[in-house]
Amino acid sequence: MKYQPHDYQTYSTDFILKHNVAGLFLEPGLGKTVITLTAIFSLLYDYFDATKVLVIAPLRVARDTWIRECEKWEHLNGLTISNVLGSEKERKMALYKKADIYVINRENVPWLVELYKNDWPFDMVIIDELSSFKSPSAKRFKALKKVRHKIKRIVGLTGTPAPNNLLDIWSQVYLLDGGQRLGRTFTGYRSRYFHPQKFVNGIIPTDYVLNEDAEDKIYEKITDICISMKALEYIKMPDCILNKVEVSLSDKEMKLYRQLEKDLLLPFEDSDVDAANAAVLSNKLLQMANGAVYDEHGDVKYIHDNKLDALEDLIESANGKPVLIYYSFKHDKDRIKKRFDAKEINTSEDIAKWNAGNINIALCHPASAGHGLNLQDGGCTIIWFGLTWSLELYSQANARLWRQGQKNTVVIHHTIAKDTIDERVMKAIEDKDTSQTALIEAVKARLKEGF
Repeated sequence: MKYQPHDYQTYSTDFILKHNVAGLFLEPGLGKTVITLTAIFSLLYDYFDATKVLVIAPLRVARDTWIRECEKWEHLNGLTISNVLGSEKERKMALYKKADIYVINRENVPWLVELYKNDWPFDMVIIDELSSFKSPSAKRFKALKKVRHKIKRIVGLTGTPAPNNLLDIWSQVYLLDGGQRLGRTFTGYRSRYFHPQKFVNGIIPTDYVLNEDAEDKIYEKITDICISMKALEYIKMPDCILNKVEVSLSDKEMKLYRQLEKDLLLPFEDSDVDAANAAVLSNKLLQMANGAVYDEHGDVKYIHDNKLDALEDLIESANGKPVLIYYSFKHDKDRIKKRFDAKEINTSEDIAKWNAGNINIALCHPASAGHGLNLQDGGCTIIWFGLTWSLELYSQANARLWRQGQKNTVVIHHTIAKDTIDERVMKAIEDKDTSQTALIEAVKARLKEGF
């Protein structure tokens, strides 16, 4: 296929070419892979400013997306890619192959760094989904940090740079610039721009919030190496309708919910449902809102079918059109499959069947559909059976259908159990989205300056 780039794609490619350090905050559907591959081709064969390129990506994206995009576009003919995936033996064989680009899944970054600890060979690194390196304590971050000084060019790609708040930005920017802009340590960054709201046991600070003037200062620090683009501003996106479907629990069901919420314990005849701390309680309450909960032995205790009934109504109202259902827990999936003829989307073959229109009710976990899957050909209706606290998972999962190439209005339903934690999760997602929008706007690319 002949590549005829939009102005924003040319701008983004040029940004990579002109900056040894580049953070591209591009919403799904803007073509970040072909943008980056175009820059890589030029750096390898026109500018001779790169010799060996490493791409770090989520597993499915590493396996399918980069090779598929490379094969798709005529101007990339000649670029060779080796997928460093599978067993250790298979990964080593892939590294021995002569190629322009080596693609590895992010979980194997520590292994790769250890393998090349004395002779790091990659002078250009692309981090696809940079936000997955948001934790400074994660092994993948610590490993890449060790070799950052050996990398000449680095590009970070993400649509959700601050999925929770601006604390998430530090480690991502550190991997880009080695600590030049936001400081060399996370604790230093946090103490400089944030302050704690609470103290555990009166000593340990927690719940950090931004200082009054910190937000603009952080944005100002990173604008020279980061640009953002929103799909709605550069391409014609399909219409999107967000719908909240309220589900009511009976008095008996709500009594059980409130008992667990209050006592952190829900006794049954043969076992208990207990929550050792606030995080576990949150998880258990989300399960109960969905209709079932795991007990102390890992067995499922059924509470209600209200969300299943609402799901049945939504499927019926789709009038035979395919629906994509996002679930949270295994017992959600099992109960949905028991009532409906639903098929899971896990493999490349499943994706092909969905896009061909051969799956009417599809089931997917948002974590497995978070990045890189193009599902827009198979349908235009999403149903969130169980909600997620993660703005990143929520946004990326919705973008599987609501993206460039979708020919119909996308409808996104959320089943929300009234007066439960579901309502807090929905509000948290909306608040995080508002916060991230401010960051995206602050580093927004101004195309008029370049064209």
